[in-house]
Amino acid sequence: MLDDFMTRATLAGVGVALAAAPLGCFVVWRRMAYFGDATAHAAILGVALSLALQISVFAGAVAVALVMALTVSFLSGRGYAMDTLLGVMAHSALAFGLVAVSFLSGVRIDLMAYLFGDILAVSRTDLLVIWGGAALVVALILWRWSALLTATLNEELAYASGISPRREQLVLTLALAITVAVAIKVVGVLLIAAMLIIPAAAARGLARTPEAMAAIAAAIGSVAAVAGLRGAYVFDTPAGPSIVCVAAILFAALNLFGWRGRGA
Repeated sequence: MLDDFMTRATLAGVGVALAAAPLGCFVVWRRMAYFGDATAHAAILGVALSLALQISVFAGAVAVALVMALTVSFLSGRGYAMDTLLGVMAHSALAFGLVAVSFLSGVRIDLMAYLFGDILAVSRTDLLVIWGGAALVVALILWRWSALLTATLNEELAYASGISPRREQLVLTLALAITVAVAIKVVGVLLIAAMLIIPAAAARGLARTPEAMAAIAAAIGSVAAVAGLRGAYVFDTPAGPSIVCVAAILFAALNLFGWRGRGA
């Protein structure tokens, strides 16, 4: 039987995997990897502001991640090259966040825990936040699934169907901000993008439909969370990076051994 803290850690990892799976599929389909990275890096600034204002870290991280994502979406339509814009925003937000943390006086903060996660310290309250956020993300994606998929595959078809691609982009942006906030405790801001992208990329070769890809990504992410935690416990390695390592190994194995379908 797992120790109590390992049970909480496992539930937290699975919760993040379930939230990241469907969203990660859209990140892969839309080639938004750097977009997710920029949003995640902004979360450390949200953490600093939350501690300074004595508000919920979850609320602060969601707010700043959402502002970052909306800013990138707004500026991308004004002549800026997307890769350049994301590079500037991501690294600037991370730098400002780290500097802001250094100004916090009288507040004890484990910066490494926010950068790389501290899943073994997840409390019952953290579990409620993680699973509540995951449920919200899944509900949001399910509610807008058809419209999101249409806008992703063909913007002209979306307009013809009365769907606004910009509105669906905002839905994804909101879901991404929530996912980043709930994943901070598990894998940290530097590894959140990996949990979004790697399980979805691994599932792509196995799935024949978009729905199957999301389900398989959720399964791969959950297996990575459980196996990564077990490996960290046995080999005394960092838990967050260990989870990502297992996800990367699964991705490599599925490709090297040719377990590929037609792909979604």
